[in-house]
Amino acid sequence: METFVQQLVNGLSLGSIYALIALGYTMVYGIIKLINFAHGDVYMLGAYVGYAVTTFTGLGFFPAIIISMAACAVLGMLIERVAYKPLRASSRIAVLITAIGISLLLEYVMMYFVGPEVRSYPDVLSKQHFELGGVVVGVQQIYIVVTAVVLMALLQFIVKNTKRGKAMRAVSIDADAAQLMGIDVNRTISFTFLLGSALAGAAGVLVGIYYNSIDPLMGVMPGLKAFVAAVFGGIGSIPGAMIGGVGIGVIETLVSGYGSSMYRDAAVFALLIVILIVRPRGLLGKQTGEKL
Repeated sequence: METFVQQLVNGLSLGSIYALIALGYTMVYGIIKLINFAHGDVYMLGAYVGYAVTTFTGLGFFPAIIISMAACAVLGMLIERVAYKPLRASSRIAVLITAIGISLLLEYVMMYFVGPEVRSYPDVLSKQHFELGGVVVGVQQIYIVVTAVVLMALLQFIVKNTKRGKAMRAVSIDADAAQLMGIDVNRTISFTFLLGSALAGAAGVLVGIYYNSIDPLMGVMPGLKAFVAAVFGGIGSIPGAMIGGVGIGVIETLVSGYGSSMYRDAAVFALLIVILIVRPRGLLGKQTGEKL
């Protein structure tokens, strides 16, 4: 029982990071029906920004999070304006190929500037642990979970209670009708990329602390797992992305704890296949008809 609870604690920490990344996927899809496969590499850049801030300026955890979120927010808006906006009227396959191209561009540009080697993340948080009934909880895990929960709560507040959030919801339902009602669709889409990319930047710093290492290709696998989390929870649903991220994190740690870490990735993608067969819209996704 102690092992099970320990894996749940570990899964909650990892799942909180996946949830932050998955939120970017699900918000962008909800607005413009795009699977932004470059999102995982925005998260990678966030990790490097946090690394640079803590290493070269000596700033701590919270300044690194804030600066990383700001840098990634600007990058996300830039990617949307330069790469996706000109293709908004194009076929989905053209935009999807562009997203994959942007992903590879970010990876290899970063590799050119910082090199391909793995870097150790600075110790910006205490490594102290607490033992509660045989279950070990680290200070780093507490910071990761609390930070993720605060950011997700802030996102929910923005989407539900602000004018820009209401505009996002209106555009996700019907962009043409929203534009007729005076909503600036282009600005709303850019704001959605800003929010999603900022959360990915925060996740990059958190995962650097969690795994204590970063590299230019670190965004590939977590990005795909976050996509699975978004599909699991119901892509387009913000609460679904949160639930899906935590669920994927728990599944991954349980497989590692009771089986082998070699099979944790296979378990996640096997779950994706099952979801697509049994419930393609995910846990909280809505059944929608295709317009002809």
